[in-house]
Amino acid sequence: MTLLRDHELARAFDHASRSYDRLTAMNPGHHADLRRSARRLRLPRQGAGMHVLDLGCGTGASTRALLRAAPCARITAVDASSGMLQRALAKPWPARVRFLHRNAEEVHAIGEGLFDAVFAAYLFRNVTNPDRVLASVRALLRPGGRLAVHEYSLSGSPVHRWLWTAVCHGLIVPVGTLSGDRALYRHLWRSVLAFDTAPTFEDRLTRTGFTRVRTAPVAGWQTGIVHTFLACNGSAPVTEYAL
Repeated sequence: MTLLRDHELARAFDHASRSYDRLTAMNPGHHADLRRSARRLRLPRQGAGMHVLDLGCGTGASTRALLRAAPCARITAVDASSGMLQRALAKPWPARVRFLHRNAEEVHAIGEGLFDAVFAAYLFRNVTNPDRVLASVRALLRPGGRLAVHEYSLSGSPVHRWLWTAVCHGLIVPVGTLSGDRALYRHLWRSVLAFDTAPTFEDRLTRTGFTRVRTAPVAGWQTGIVHTFLACNGSAPVTEYAL
């Protein structure tokens, strides 16, 4: 099962950026699920005084979800695809949102100090070494800082594996082919099948040193296909980090 990686994957996203927002809008619940995952960070005081990293921001949908969940936070959003970032930058943003062209493996070199929280949507399937990226993310989080990963990660049930393949063959890959991005959407299908199941990714977070690791499903047809993974860098007061 050959997957796109690194620069090849970034170039595929560059090309797909032209139609990406239109295609994701066809997915019922896409934006609502992102907002729900961002809210699950449970940042206090609407994020006032906090600095949040949006890792793998794409065209800015995850950034917008963070703004809804924490409207007073300062957000640094990064992505490896220049095309996706161009689409994000073309949208209106408050001054406290900053976009940077970086891949996930370079996240340790952002040079903006420690973050209070990290949000990563649809990222970890696409990195070559998820353990290394998770370790970098943990090093960037202040003690007690929070992580939310919103990701295609199958439950482990054969039913959900079958449903994902059926949706990809019947809708996602054909629509992606019409937009000229067949390789990327075949990658999407295959990368989900090849990636960790939800329990496996939860274990990966724990092995990397994250604490209070929890998994929460999304609603609708993606239940058992997309999950929110929540974790903490060390201890945090229960009243602040009720997942």
